[in-house]
Amino acid sequence: MKARTLSRHLKESVKSLGRNGWMTFASASAVTVTLILVGVFFVIMMNLNKVATTLEQEVEVRVHIDVAANKEDQKALEKKIQGISEVKSVRFSPKDEELDNLIESFGEEGEAYKLFEQDNPLNDVLVVKTKDPEDVMKVAEKIEKMEYAAKVKYGQGEVEKLFSFLNGARNVGLVLIVGLLFTAMFLISNTIKITIVSRRREIEIMRLVGATNGFIRWPFFLEGLWLGVLGSILPITLIAISYNYVYDYLAPKLQGNFMEILEFSPFVYQVSGLLLLMGALIGVWGSMMSVRKFLKI
Repeated sequence: MKARTLSRHLKESVKSLGRNGWMTFASASAVTVTLILVGVFFVIMMNLNKVATTLEQEVEVRVHIDVAANKEDQKALEKKIQGISEVKSVRFSPKDEELDNLIESFGEEGEAYKLFEQDNPLNDVLVVKTKDPEDVMKVAEKIEKMEYAAKVKYGQGEVEKLFSFLNGARNVGLVLIVGLLFTAMFLISNTIKITIVSRRREIEIMRLVGATNGFIRWPFFLEGLWLGVLGSILPITLIAISYNYVYDYLAPKLQGNFMEILEFSPFVYQVSGLLLLMGALIGVWGSMMSVRKFLKI
């Protein structure tokens, strides 16, 4: 396409938005409302996924070493565990460290456990992290069969429920997001169809004077693009302001906790870019589908 022709289409598409003010407002509003819903839900789901990932990373296998094992036996057990293909890392935690952690976890009530500092009854522990958190059950079963592994703990029963819940939540979230996107396309497409049907005479005149299908489509293509971009401005602004407020409020309260939300930057900029792209694509798609199916061009 020649630059002159493209420039003409750009000017005509902008003028058309002004000439059809109310229909432009209706179409852009449909995009706005839909993208607000999609954007809010997307932000919630991404943060839930962040929390889920953090929870999964906290899952570990704790191997209590038999008190009868000497240092060579401990190293041999550690080497065997490192040899398991699903294992990411193995960290040795001496029983003194385990007692300190126990005392700290109980707070003021943990002071009573300091009596055991001279005669520590706890075991040395090997803390095992897996490459895939869902492999903890499989790895635990393998370690249980090894010599000098007195006890293997990984939250049996609770971990399986956790993974089941997280996978279910992710799947439900994905289905809902896809459903919202298709709903958005349907609503916006129908709104744009009304706009185009109201201009049927204009298109018929263009065809009578010999305009090609491609020549007729381009202004509508660009109008759909502008409508999508215009409709995405308000959702981007609202989500950015709201998330900034929510982040400033929640981040300090969650600091030091295993639950944390995504940082404002670059997350909000990524969401903004995604909403802008979605608005543009949905607007173009709705315009093209309307022209092709309803006006039989």
